[in-house]
Amino acid sequence: IPLVEKDDSSPKLTSVQVEDSDRRGNNSGHYGAAPNISKQQLVIIGVSLDHLSRSTQLFICCTGVFAFYLVYGYLQELIFSFEGIQPFGWYLTLIQFACYGIFGIIESNWRREFNRRIPLQTYALLAFLTVSTMGLSNTSLGYLNYPMQVIFKCCKLIPVMIGGVLIQGKRYSIVDVAACVLMSIGLILFTLADSEISPKFDQTGIILITLALCADAMIGNVQEKAMKTYSSTNTEVILFSYGIGFFYILAGLGISGGLREPFEYCAQHPSSTYGLAVIFSLTGYLGIAFVLSLVKCFGALLAVTVTTCRKAITIVLSFMFFTKPFTFRYVWSGAIVLLGIALNVYSKNKDKTDAMCWRFWMRMSRRKPALSQEI
Repeated sequence: IPLVEKDDSSPKLTSVQVEDSDRRGNNSGHYGAAPNISKQQLVIIGVSLDHLSRSTQLFICCTGVFAFYLVYGYLQELIFSFEGIQPFGWYLTLIQFACYGIFGIIESNWRREFNRRIPLQTYALLAFLTVSTMGLSNTSLGYLNYPMQVIFKCCKLIPVMIGGVLIQGKRYSIVDVAACVLMSIGLILFTLADSEISPKFDQTGIILITLALCADAMIGNVQEKAMKTYSSTNTEVILFSYGIGFFYILAGLGISGGLREPFEYCAQHPSSTYGLAVIFSLTGYLGIAFVLSLVKCFGALLAVTVTTCRKAITIVLSFMFFTKPFTFRYVWSGAIVLLGIALNVYSKNKDKTDAMCWRFWMRMSRRKPALSQEI
């Protein structure tokens, strides 16, 4: 299921779903306002954590997000670093979809959730969009550095806002527009820096990841409407989206003749392809459970903060573990993107953030007289 990010080609909790998740929690219009956490039960992968303190639960959720998704990002880049595998992004996506489908079946049996609530035609569209965003995203790694891909995925707000204006006639606040402008500037500067120093830079990768973001932006609207209309579960959406998507990719590769060559390559390197792909898929699937629990019990503001920090660490680790050229222009252009993300989070949580700043200011103003008397 959707991820806060799709910062990688894993199931994603989209920003639209994040907002809806918190609105169900406490009817506020801001996704950062935490739900009524005193009534939320915390069960992760079938294990109840209700007996633990809130701080321990938070620590476990954050640790799970960082642990599983850092491994996920490392394995994703590692797989595409092997010589000769770059053209086979769609075949690896096929393996990933097969794994998610199997995991979905196992979880459905575990939870005793067998009923389908969302119509198949809706899942047909949802599966197509999911295939598009994950397949194009995976394939783009054959043409782009991993940090470049992550930076692009951080800027999903841009196609979301453009689509909102053109399709739905939405109006956005000045803060949202400023966030979009900052992300665009940071993205352009990061791309220019990468094009000058990276031997792997290819405009094809830019086109692929841009199309992936556009499909990703559409997924949120389809998922939100379907899950709200039919009250479906996360497990159901994962199972049918990725199960149907698997057959889409299989049919596409079969018709285009794209099965034989990658199959022979993977048969010659089973541990570095099938083996890593299964572990890669498992870490992504488990990471979803921790992200969803974090959103449900502690609010999406905290979840967005944690996942954004994780993306930043992923980029740092990418430069540490994989040899690639580096320039400080990466740093300050990435900082501009992060500032845009911060503005976007603030716009969704303006009332709560303003109240927190006001309380902090009042505490500091009370301390000043006391400090002056001590001096």
